[in-house]
Amino acid sequence: MILRLILGDQLNENHSWFTDDQEAVYVLMEMRQETDYVAHHIQKVMAFFLAMRSFSESLTSKGYDVHYLTLDDATNTHSLTDNLDWLADHYNAEGIQYQLPDEYRLDAQLTEWSKTKDIPVQAVSTEHFLTKRYDLRDFFEGKKTYLMESFYRMMRKTHNILMQPNGQPEGDKWNYDKENRSKLPAKATLPPVKFFHRDATDVFNTIEKAGVKTIGSVNPKEFIWPVTRSEGLEMLEWFCDNALHTFGKYQDAMHTDGWSLYHSRLSFLMNAKILSPLEVVERCVEEWRARKDEISLAQIEGFVRQIIGWREYMRGVYWAHMPDYAKKNKLNHQRKLPDWFWTGETDMNCLKHAINQSLDYAYAHHIQRLMVTGNFALLAGVHPDEVDAWYLGIYIDAIEWVEITNTRGMSQFADGGIVGTKPYVSSANYIKKMSNYCDGCTYDPKKRHGEGACPFNSLYWHFYDRHRDELANNPRIGMMYRTWDKMKPEDKRHLLEWGDGLLGDLNSL
Repeated sequence: MILRLILGDQLNENHSWFTDDQEAVYVLMEMRQETDYVAHHIQKVMAFFLAMRSFSESLTSKGYDVHYLTLDDATNTHSLTDNLDWLADHYNAEGIQYQLPDEYRLDAQLTEWSKTKDIPVQAVSTEHFLTKRYDLRDFFEGKKTYLMESFYRMMRKTHNILMQPNGQPEGDKWNYDKENRSKLPAKATLPPVKFFHRDATDVFNTIEKAGVKTIGSVNPKEFIWPVTRSEGLEMLEWFCDNALHTFGKYQDAMHTDGWSLYHSRLSFLMNAKILSPLEVVERCVEEWRARKDEISLAQIEGFVRQIIGWREYMRGVYWAHMPDYAKKNKLNHQRKLPDWFWTGETDMNCLKHAINQSLDYAYAHHIQRLMVTGNFALLAGVHPDEVDAWYLGIYIDAIEWVEITNTRGMSQFADGGIVGTKPYVSSANYIKKMSNYCDGCTYDPKKRHGEGACPFNSLYWHFYDRHRDELANNPRIGMMYRTWDKMKPEDKRHLLEWGDGLLGDLNSL
């Protein structure tokens, strides 16, 4: 008999483990090791525990032997490797198998531990991703920057997704990104948010009783997120039926009337491996082919790019550069996050909305993360460690392999350009263009400095001025410095002085 370890983000019922005839005990564990390394959103912790428990129950119902350690189990050491040690003794195991972890820290922990064992320890693939760990590194061998578009086109060709028989992309165009940047119309009809209704009081009480430090809020009697495969497939069908037809066009839009808009909210399901990226993409492409009169190519291409392009790309960057990636701080930012990142209590409407939404639902879509909360943190010079901890904790879909590359790379430019070729910063103009957040705000998006001016405006120019040595030679942002240099000295002085004042008291904003 062997032990087979299943981590909380490895809930793939289609794994080949479940088709062989190996005599095995499958092990799943709720551990303080995983709840405590960062302060997670209560809905995130609950979602993983609910998904793990449901997966365990499904395996048991199919006749598999499962040993499930709950958080309050008296035998639980709350250490992954210590638990494996006593379980191996308990079952007199002849060997141990585990699926390769997607987080570097867990991979290192299991690798080092396996060297000390006197029984065979074998690591196998999770059979989830479309690429192997180091495929992206090998694809870009010798390159300083990794151009996602090149990788994305390779993925389309390799997996024959949205391709014509002649080897050209559908529509003879690879990328419809320019058609994916529309603001939500004033009279847009948003699809009703797809909720699931589960009484998760038992799980909530277990977490609370254990004293796990969490952030955010939840109604434990009405847990809204899908956590089983059947619910995941239902969520996928909801997206195909209700949101795919306008996803691409409005994927960058933000609005106070909707917290999920046309987004699929499938990321937790995929990151926990309840759904596979290929089945999600293939189902959506199938829907597009059946409804081409309703769903334009730009809508489906924008979605496919997110899944087989960006998601796989970020994982590849992670494994190509860890563990050094977690220490990168190219711009030497040192400030702490303002306290209101944990409460949402700020007078800036855009940040108030994006943060409170995140605290309420453990969710924000990619532009809220990149161009509102991330944009502010970058302009304010917040240390990447601070930003990483916040993003990793607050979002239900945040696992380090996807969080840190998006945060430290794309959002904070801490990697110096491996992921993004320029810092993604903006003044109030972008937020006003893509949302209604500026309506009724305490701060004026048109005012650049002085009382009542939107902080994004002075911080934007302050950022470029203080980082001139690092950024001035970047060809993608040369125009910003030309504009800055043409400003009147007095205007520049006012902007910098106002920015200095804001940076000296971020908690007051």
